Amino acid sequence: MTCCGPGYASPEEAIRAPREKLLYTIAIYTGTGIQKPDYLATVDADPESPTYSQVIHRLEMPGIGDELHHMGWNACSSCHDDASMSRKYLLLPGVRSNNIHVVDTATDPRAPRLHKVIDGAEIKAKTNLSGPHTVHCLGSEIIISFLGDAMGEAPGGYLHLNKDFEIVGRWENSMGDIPFGYDFWYQPRHNVMVSSEWAAPNTFMPGFDLEEVGHLKYGRRLHFWDFEKRVPVESMYLGEDGLIPLEVKFHHNPDSMHGFCGAALSTNVIHFWKSDAGRWEWEKIIDVENEPHPQWPIPVPGVMSAILVSMDDRYLYLNNWLHGDMRQYDITDPHDPKLTGQVWMGGLLGKAPEVNGVKVAGGPQMFQLSLDGRRLYVTTSLFSTWDNQFYPEIRTQGGVMVMIDCDVENGGMQINEDFIVDFGREPNGPSRCHETRYPGGDCTSDIWL
Repeated sequence: MTCCGPGYASPEEAIRAPREKLLYTIAIYTGTGIQKPDYLATVDADPESPTYSQVIHRLEMPGIGDELHHMGWNACSSCHDDASMSRKYLLLPGVRSNNIHVVDTATDPRAPRLHKVIDGAEIKAKTNLSGPHTVHCLGSEIIISFLGDAMGEAPGGYLHLNKDFEIVGRWENSMGDIPFGYDFWYQPRHNVMVSSEWAAPNTFMPGFDLEEVGHLKYGRRLHFWDFEKRVPVESMYLGEDGLIPLEVKFHHNPDSMHGFCGAALSTNVIHFWKSDAGRWEWEKIIDVENEPHPQWPIPVPGVMSAILVSMDDRYLYLNNWLHGDMRQYDITDPHDPKLTGQVWMGGLLGKAPEVNGVKVAGGPQMFQLSLDGRRLYVTTSLFSTWDNQFYPEIRTQGGVMVMIDCDVENGGMQINEDFIVDFGREPNGPSRCHETRYPGGDCTSDIWL
């Protein structure tokens, strides 16, 4: 069946798509002391281009202090059969400002332009939400998780936008007794959505305080939703194995009932699945040990702030932001992952202070995988106040983007020596790079109905 809507008919078709030639990455000045707007940087990812591995365009936001963080498309493979839709707009929420910037990437992909700003004050007034995070499209609709209410207290909820970026209202019919929000992913064929937990904006925005984990101000649960009814129906308490469960991903295969969550502070991967008896189960499948550090009173946790599943569902990638390593696991058997690759870049353990001649401030944090699974683009900034707390030198050195070559046949990872983007050398001074997207879609957003 040939469709003319956005995205791909299946994950298998996405893997065969043309190689990405442009990357869009968020670059922030929030928290650096430089009074300039955050911006969307366009990076040339075409090895045949004379400007390969360089920032070739910068789209500044209208205001200062947004703290751009995560972003997402207006349309994905969920509307592949809708010829009236196109993957034209990238939504860039500001976690601090609450503004959602709608960016036109289709008119000139090398030089995106601002299409519209959804005013953060209007969102607060109409929906009592603040702290936007994850953006997902579902057909022509857009759902965005928010971490707090208008006053910055948990649990927040979900903003519902229509295809013209007008506020419909709150997406969920109830938050039940969910204490915190963060990331979410859904499998429409199974009528399920899974959401995870960080903390209230008022808790995490000033910086990280370990005591607040003990005071239960950070999450340790996963929540399963009836997707059609838009209500949570079951919660899993992960306890000490699931301290601050952040990114949650299902298999890309829309028929699969398997998913994964990375618990940042306990540095574990949680595998969840629906059993033959129809019950949701969970288990810890990866446990990264804390490491001693001469300047720390306690062993340093890895801080697994992100995970990603390859489009063929064979590999899971994770980061250890404080340790400084990226890992690749073969998850052919999701109950029994095998470590197949590991590389070092930055981090507190001192294993790779420099990459390709550039000193790395920070550690591997956000990452995006090419659709064919062969290239992993990694950036180093987590959140401005947390960056400044754990990696104070990032204020003056800025962030970096590194590319890792991934062996999809045998497993394995290797840092590409020809690619590095040093955001410490930006025209307005050092900035920090966070999440990355491609014009043709990517491994962390497309959902199949």
